[in-house]
Amino acid sequence: MATKPEKFFPQEIIRKKRDGSALSEAEILFLVRGLTDNSISEGQIAAFAMAVFFQGMTMDERVALTRAMVKSGHVMDWSKADLGRPVVDKHSTGGVGDKVSLMLAPIVAACGGAVPMISGRGLGHTGGTLDKLDSVPGYNTAPDPTLLTKTVKHIGCAIIGQTDDLAPADKRFYAIRDVTATVESIPLITASILSKKLAAGLDALVMDVKFGSGAFKENYGDATELARSIVAVANGAGLPTTALLTDMNEVLGKTAGNAIEVCETIDFLMGENVEPRLLEVVSALAAEMLVIAGIADEVTAPLAVKGALTSGTAAEKFAQMIAALGGPKDLMTNMDRHLPLAPVRRDVIAPKRGYIGAINVREMGVAVMDLGGGRHVASDTIDYGVGLADIAGLGAKLGPRSPIATIIARNDADADRAERRILDAITISEEPPSLSAPVRHRLTKGDI
Repeated sequence: MATKPEKFFPQEIIRKKRDGSALSEAEILFLVRGLTDNSISEGQIAAFAMAVFFQGMTMDERVALTRAMVKSGHVMDWSKADLGRPVVDKHSTGGVGDKVSLMLAPIVAACGGAVPMISGRGLGHTGGTLDKLDSVPGYNTAPDPTLLTKTVKHIGCAIIGQTDDLAPADKRFYAIRDVTATVESIPLITASILSKKLAAGLDALVMDVKFGSGAFKENYGDATELARSIVAVANGAGLPTTALLTDMNEVLGKTAGNAIEVCETIDFLMGENVEPRLLEVVSALAAEMLVIAGIADEVTAPLAVKGALTSGTAAEKFAQMIAALGGPKDLMTNMDRHLPLAPVRRDVIAPKRGYIGAINVREMGVAVMDLGGGRHVASDTIDYGVGLADIAGLGAKLGPRSPIATIIARNDADADRAERRILDAITISEEPPSLSAPVRHRLTKGDI
């Protein structure tokens, strides 16, 4: 005989958290059930979120919240698919020019992993992986379960969007947090990210937690706190997880936009115009995924990643994934035809000679939004053909023949606005600045 769930009063749970006490697993489960079936009001959920924002949560509470949100919907079970390879994924906290997921999935698939990567759309100034893939004609980011399983089984990777039945409690909770200034709560961020990843039926996860002027958490200490929370809670919930802290004080790669980032991805996988910082971040994350999934060790993993790229196997996997999910079969060889870019091109020239000493990367992302490449509100339509190309990084020497970036716009008025933002985002110094490694720190279960 099934045990009836315990009955609580929402206002008493809110009061308890407001006063700084830890909640029981049963109390948290009750709240999440109310989130899912709408039996608890938005006002009460907002009050709970605000109480957590100020009082925080213990690690046990965070694990309980994450598990309860996982149970609010469907949980994928890859054991029935007979994949014959470990299921591993990566999640990034977001940045400008972050097209890493597009490269990682085929690289890890080429090395023997199964990567059912559930990605999101752009949030504020940060670009979204799904928006980039939407620029590919015909590509289906919401395949039916049969096609998804077939693609992961036979190709090894599929990059898709979150389905409505995957951690549905998180969807409602996030919408309420978004309008009540409680998005930044680290316990709630942790549960939001991990509930979707646990529901995806993963064997292992690697987190890319970014810091810097273009990141969600600008301060390195705040980013480290978030990484520690995610690693601790994920492992506490039974999902082996590590995290890399990566620098977002300059745009990642040479492009920012949607179609233009897919173009850079194709070039990268084909071994053309590979930007060194992007290669270092992609290689580190891919190797970490292979290690945590048990496919390779710390010595052989980097070699496997390099081999997947130099042999062209990763490029083949990307092409196969695109075609399997409805995209053009000749995308790799005819990207200019399938990924048309806006007609106006303008080089942004610095007002004086010198070096790029600092970049407000957030403003670079906002410049792409102003061009139409992002959303100001959720209902906005994205222009996939606009963006920035040939973006200079920290320490770049500036002059008439060395532009800061090339704007790709629909018209001159849009290009004018973007140019002003880009110039305002750049600090010019007389001497080149000291540069930091793009991968700052690795955090594992043993570090918590």
